[in-house]
Amino acid sequence: MYTWKTWTEQELDQLLTTPSAVLVEDMRRLEGDIMVLGAGGKMGPTLCLLAKRAAEQAGVEKRVIAVSRFSDPIVVKLLEDNGVQMISADLLRPGAMDSLPDCENIIYMAGKKFGTNGQEYQTWAMNACLPTLVTQRFKTSRIVAFSTGNIYPKVSVVSGGATEETQPEPVGEYAMSSLARERIFEYAARTYGTKVAIYRLNYAVDLRYGVLFDIARSIMEGKPVSVDTPCFNCIWQGDAVEAAIRLLLHASSDVYRMNVTGPETASVRATAQQLAKLLGKEVTFVGKEADTALLNNASKMAKLFGNPTVPLGTLIEWQAQWLLAGGRTLDKPTHFEERKGNF
Repeated sequence: MYTWKTWTEQELDQLLTTPSAVLVEDMRRLEGDIMVLGAGGKMGPTLCLLAKRAAEQAGVEKRVIAVSRFSDPIVVKLLEDNGVQMISADLLRPGAMDSLPDCENIIYMAGKKFGTNGQEYQTWAMNACLPTLVTQRFKTSRIVAFSTGNIYPKVSVVSGGATEETQPEPVGEYAMSSLARERIFEYAARTYGTKVAIYRLNYAVDLRYGVLFDIARSIMEGKPVSVDTPCFNCIWQGDAVEAAIRLLLHASSDVYRMNVTGPETASVRATAQQLAKLLGKEVTFVGKEADTALLNNASKMAKLFGNPTVPLGTLIEWQAQWLLAGGRTLDKPTHFEERKGNF
């Protein structure tokens, strides 16, 4: 059984939020404060801490303002302890948007995916109505708007993934409302001249959640791993949030779109076998491998920012180590295997 590294949550958070030299340099070039809307989710705390530490290392005065309902006390303490300013707000409430301070840079992370079935109206409100309020309030800001690879059609597993030029074909109400979110930000860019960058993510890996966690937990619990969706893309969350911050400098009224993920097309079967070996467990499979999947081509990101710093093989090792060390889970499965858009 593979046990050579024992992680702590403090070590994980430190690794996720240590800025690179290029991010520090970009922070010197970026004018104004940064406000993160929807900062209390899976990626928001990491992004806020990384931005704060990059500004400090750059030697620039820059507020990082986190806006969320903040239901997780662990997140609140983490942000408080690291000097991130917090504003507690339900952004859909009347008047909430007007209560926020002006800010030159907005990173929009608010959205709803899971629990869509049966609550479609809430998903559309979060993913389509809220962006309208944001773009009306922050017309003159730079905005990086989080989106998803779910807006793309499924592509051949040997295609290298959908590019930014691939025409959207969303399946299911989450994906459709995510495309609506993009179109609202595009409307602001074309109508108000708002500088916008669209950030299309296929799956961040944090060790406390993610595709690798989902596969590994099934193995640990003796459950079969589904191969109906035969492959996936993923990226270390530290690299993913760094890309979001750096993308602020590329926001444009022409709308800059970028896929964010790792360069590898990862086989579910091969990844599960690697994890099982590291975990000292047997793995079984269920389902039939399709010849298509939701895959993103991240060549544009690699050309702009370089390849991610943590390759897939290392992520697989780290994921096994985290579980063997008894690491905490956020209990937020990705449902990456879903093929009909039902979330």
